[in-house]
Amino acid sequence: MKMKAYLKSSKEEVYLVLDEKHIQETINKSIDIYCMNEQKRVLDYGEFLWCQLRHIRKRWWFFQIFLLLTLGGVLSQLQIAQHFQRSMGIVSTLFVILIIPELWKSRTYDFMEIEASSFYSLQQIYATRMMLFGIVDISLLTVFCVISSMTLQVTLTDLLVHFFFPMVVTTCICFGMLCSKYPFSETFAIVSCLVWSAIWLVVVLNDKVYTAIAIPIWITLLVISLIICVFMCYRVIHDCNNYWEVDISGINTY
Repeated sequence: MKMKAYLKSSKEEVYLVLDEKHIQETINKSIDIYCMNEQKRVLDYGEFLWCQLRHIRKRWWFFQIFLLLTLGGVLSQLQIAQHFQRSMGIVSTLFVILIIPELWKSRTYDFMEIEASSFYSLQQIYATRMMLFGIVDISLLTVFCVISSMTLQVTLTDLLVHFFFPMVVTTCICFGMLCSKYPFSETFAIVSCLVWSAIWLVVVLNDKVYTAIAIPIWITLLVISLIICVFMCYRVIHDCNNYWEVDISGINTY
């Protein structure tokens, strides 16, 4: 009889009353604990900055230094060669081209899936890389301009027109392709910059065309190119997730 009563009672359905409030509190606490544990393993921004710096190949910076030293040495020997001073834009174009392999590295080696799944977003990664390149390049260019102005017969106007203007335009071309929704390759970006360099060389070596453009016009063009460059940098940082998005299946959608 006891066995029959036990079997009968075991067949009875047991209803549990679930409190949704308590369930939600449990979920929230679990999430908080998980996030706290994960934060202990996540790099802070200083460590992340140092990590990105370590992964940038330093040879491109050494090539940039070599370019500036070569340009300074040639200018010191050919101080009266105005046509050579005008062609400084060729060197400034190469100065920008040297960083293209690093900016395109994620696309070239298919790092997008890894970077998209990391704690730091693509926006933060590219913002950090661009900041590092900016700090180093601005420092190199500042030293070059100060030394050129003090020791060589190169005026600030010549540097702005003949060196910085073509460099800024090259940067606009580079970042414009980098943040484009079309998958421009590293090679195409380099070729495009070289084409602009050739166009610049034709313009500055043609005395009729060059002398027809007054200094205020050159400065205005420089300011416009700087504004465009800032806008392109903003697009690279702000829209990179849209253009280089990687879906969960691992298929590149850029």
